[in-house]
Amino acid sequence: MTQVEIDPSPIVRLRGIVKRFAGVTVVDGVDLDLFPGQVHVLAGENGAGKSTLMKVLAGIHQPDGGTIEVEGEERRFDVAGAKEAGIAIVHQELLIAPNLSVADNLAMGREYRGRFGGLSLKRTREAAKQQLDRVGVDFPASTRAGSLSTGKQQLVEIARAISDDPKVLIFDEPTAALSTREVRTLFRIVRELRERGCAIVYITHRMDEIEELADAVTVLRDGRFVATMPKAEATPDAIVTKMVGRSVESLFPDRTATLGDVRLSVRDLGDGDWIGPIGFDVRAGEIVGVAGLVGSGRSEMARLIFGADRAATGTVSVDGQRAAVSKSPIGAMRNGIALVPESRKEQGLVLGRGVSDNIVMASYGKVSRGGVIQRRAVRATAEEQKRSLGIRVANLDQRVRELSGGNQQKVLLSKWLETDPKVLILDEPTRGVDVGAKADIYKIIEAAAQRGTAVLVISSELPEVLGLADRVLVMRQGDVVADLPNEGLTEEAVMEHAFGLAQQPTTDIRKEASA
Repeated sequence: MTQVEIDPSPIVRLRGIVKRFAGVTVVDGVDLDLFPGQVHVLAGENGAGKSTLMKVLAGIHQPDGGTIEVEGEERRFDVAGAKEAGIAIVHQELLIAPNLSVADNLAMGREYRGRFGGLSLKRTREAAKQQLDRVGVDFPASTRAGSLSTGKQQLVEIARAISDDPKVLIFDEPTAALSTREVRTLFRIVRELRERGCAIVYITHRMDEIEELADAVTVLRDGRFVATMPKAEATPDAIVTKMVGRSVESLFPDRTATLGDVRLSVRDLGDGDWIGPIGFDVRAGEIVGVAGLVGSGRSEMARLIFGADRAATGTVSVDGQRAAVSKSPIGAMRNGIALVPESRKEQGLVLGRGVSDNIVMASYGKVSRGGVIQRRAVRATAEEQKRSLGIRVANLDQRVRELSGGNQQKVLLSKWLETDPKVLILDEPTRGVDVGAKADIYKIIEAAAQRGTAVLVISSELPEVLGLADRVLVMRQGDVVADLPNEGLTEEAVMEHAFGLAQQPTTDIRKEASA
């Protein structure tokens, strides 16, 4: 692709932007310049104001102070006005109508008409095919959007955003749910847009993505501007120090594991179709990581253990007591099993309820008397969890949907920690969470293990698995294919098992666990 000649002056100038919600200042006097043909990364902890600032630029929120200039002209606009000005955003939260086709989703707001004024199915599908070809997807435009994986839905969002050739394109945590292949596709799209002179704002917590894409990095902290750095100065240490206001020496806490007896015992567990039969043990105080490619069955295995999906074969026991997980999660919970699910917003939290209500939702018995919930006890419990986990909220009645991703994740963790679990299963516990919050969550996980909890951590980030776990289970095609001690373990060795390339035959985990 031929690179276009780029105007060196900024296409967008933000000056002194302020945004408040319920009297709380979320963005506080931020300046930002966006240049054509530049990938500008916004970095900062969850709650730093990154997404809110970009929603102001995209017309979703109106600023309470400051000015926005587009191509030298001061503007104040809503979503439609921002679109007309050439500003598009790919949201962290997908805006997909699941019951409509991909073509219909792409056409929303720009419906194609036929000769007599009615909707033209032919034009809609032709336009959709062109948009999908541009992002290189492998599914037809007639596919029902709800049947696609989250990653493929994200690519549909991207196709819609770039269809109007925006002057400014905002990506808000775009790779959180993408596979490795889909991430490569996204990076290709970003580079092509940069070459064509598009100004790109890229919000991410991932240092490897910053190193791969960034031309400049701006750091926000507590809603305020901290610094803008050119790529040469934007080292991981420099970014993290400016993000959290302190040096994070090590993400992972020092670990001296003291293991007790077998706490979680899984035997011949399967769904009768694709998962299993699986068998393994986790001891009290042990952290076991679960690695594998996307689609290897990690989340499905967790849901079988917890009873969220019905098992066709096998047993799950806690401290030698069989848990009736094949019927519902109630049996798992009664036996002390807790599951922090992969999707906090769809499976873990009630977004329209307050922080305190979400925290006690799995442990009403502890805050009730005679079957009546005691509001004083609810607030005391929530206040203690807020303090111990460092949850940042305006007040305990604040709706969870208004919190940053990291604080939502801490609320979800506190909900299950409040049940005093014997077994804690964490599925992607730091997805969409910044570096500072990651360090906090790792300390929470380590503290749970120190209390004797058997911890199972499922993660797509191999450094996270290797940094936390005492040993690692590797899944492939619905089965546990390796049980590896962490000492000396490398990412390459884990991936060899995940891809089925390990040269040495793996011990039969099911036979070993059944012994």
